[in-house]
Amino acid sequence: MSDIIKLLPDAVANQIAAGEVVQRPASAVKELLENAIDAGADKIQLIIKDAGKALIQVIDNGCGMSATDARMCFERHATSKINKAEDLFAIRTMGFRGEAMASIAAISQVELKTRKHEDELGSLLQIEASTVTHQEHCATAAGTSIAVKNLFYNIPARRNFLKSNPVELRHIIDEFQRVSLAHPEIYFTLHHDGQEVYHLPAVQLKQRIVHLLGNNYNERLVPLDEETSIIQVKGFIGKPSFAKKTRGDQFFFVNNRFIKDGYLNHAVTIAYEQLLPEDCFPLYVLFIEIDPAKIDINVHPTKTEIKYQDEKAIYAIIRSAVKRSLGRYNITPTLDFNQETAFEGMLTQKPLEEISAPSVNFNPSFNPFHDGKAATKELPFLRNMSESKSIPSNWNTLYEISEKRTFEQNSFELNHEKNIATGDDKLENLSSRQVFQLHQRYIITQIKSGFMLVDQQAAHERILYERFLVQLEQNKGLSQQSLFPQTVTLNTTDFALANELLPYFQALGFDIRDFGKNTLVIEGVPADLPENNDLATMLEELIEGFKNNHTVLKLDKRDNLARTLAKNSAIKAGTTLETEEMNNLIDQLFACSMPNASLNGKQIIVKITLEELFERFNKH
Repeated sequence: MSDIIKLLPDAVANQIAAGEVVQRPASAVKELLENAIDAGADKIQLIIKDAGKALIQVIDNGCGMSATDARMCFERHATSKINKAEDLFAIRTMGFRGEAMASIAAISQVELKTRKHEDELGSLLQIEASTVTHQEHCATAAGTSIAVKNLFYNIPARRNFLKSNPVELRHIIDEFQRVSLAHPEIYFTLHHDGQEVYHLPAVQLKQRIVHLLGNNYNERLVPLDEETSIIQVKGFIGKPSFAKKTRGDQFFFVNNRFIKDGYLNHAVTIAYEQLLPEDCFPLYVLFIEIDPAKIDINVHPTKTEIKYQDEKAIYAIIRSAVKRSLGRYNITPTLDFNQETAFEGMLTQKPLEEISAPSVNFNPSFNPFHDGKAATKELPFLRNMSESKSIPSNWNTLYEISEKRTFEQNSFELNHEKNIATGDDKLENLSSRQVFQLHQRYIITQIKSGFMLVDQQAAHERILYERFLVQLEQNKGLSQQSLFPQTVTLNTTDFALANELLPYFQALGFDIRDFGKNTLVIEGVPADLPENNDLATMLEELIEGFKNNHTVLKLDKRDNLARTLAKNSAIKAGTTLETEEMNNLIDQLFACSMPNASLNGKQIIVKITLEELFERFNKH
């Protein structure tokens, strides 16, 4: 019997490794940017075409490579970062595994130009599917320029699984933001399809955050700086009033490496306890400096997971540092009697001998139920109420029973009405329907079997949701033009998402157009929406809700957008409704396909029958 175990060719092994290292164009962007940083560059340019599917090019002014190094860097496990196993516990560089370049070259066409600063000529290297097709000396700028073309061209199934260009671009922007946030001292630019998306000069961290996330973030940031014997934590956290319903603006860096850590995120969230609603998440950009020997970053090829020696101590330090920073900058409510001046002048200073004890006079024979007149059957407080002009004197007749009825008679008629009623759960006719509003939150209406309670906000959300779904499917949303168009400026990620959703916005009745430089102009809104003068805030909340639903519920775009717009546009609990409005709401609710199911899966309607009331009133 012949042997069946064989050694895989390098090209196949590289393609297998690429499945972990390069999952999408954003993964290649991350690896190339980190290599440029490790090369000591202080100026890095990222050029993208077709959301990275056609071209990913990174140009840096780092140390450059020799002709031999240029060839060697595409071999598996070839790296300049470590030499022996012990070096894994003293890593300060971004890369160290020696897999990224080999994986990228296995699934794309790569062109590399590089030159060391002390050399006169550089090297040009062209590779296709791990095979070197051309190499020569060339004239090029000092540093390295690497262009990755036609990603996954030799793996069609993998390329077909890539998302649309706007989605892939958003992932690239996310990786670009993380790398540029970690290194504010480096000049970065990002171009997509010939347009400049980011131009980030070398600045301080706060300015880099503002440049990336938007000018309105300048007033949202609270500095944090804490140094202990275990770790040093510095960066910025957000004010509670600017918290969002998505986790997008949350960044943890350990030794300048972006990480994802739910445990440390929980430490920050706990520090904001009682300052934020349950469904809101704070902004933070936090940098942790720790001895590399106390962590293990060789957990996953993406290097976004880290193991710590003393995880609980780090958790406690971060939580305390965030709480201290919130208190230090008067974000949490405090009352300092040493600094409070509002109490000054309220107390008068007198000599001790002039202060006398207060005296109280009282009549020991006073009877509050006797006014000196003949006693009557009516209590004094009831008599005073009956004499009041605002309450009629015959108020107590409202509760008199004009005809004596026995308990058995009432019970018989209740059962008789149940037996002869038809359509027991149907609503009364509109002309005879009685509706009431309870605490500006619920609508009470009579049905033949008793009455029902309707959650007005959940009911309106269900009505709008089904209406918006129909409009999205038929592309027939009615638009109401605004008298004064409004502009809204978004951060780059949200702007890319808004452009992706523009066809759906238009199907709903929005009239929105791209104004350039991350700015949109809103000229019309759906006719079904309530009047709202702040259209910019409405659009921002719509995008924020869409991102939140996409993260939590994984909905398709139509369903997600209809759900988000319905939740943002529905009448809220606490809104007073007129009788006609309540009747219309009930009629529209029962015209829905699922009138009793809210968007979060809870009940909209609660029915209480006469039998239930009868049992409640006659319990022993």
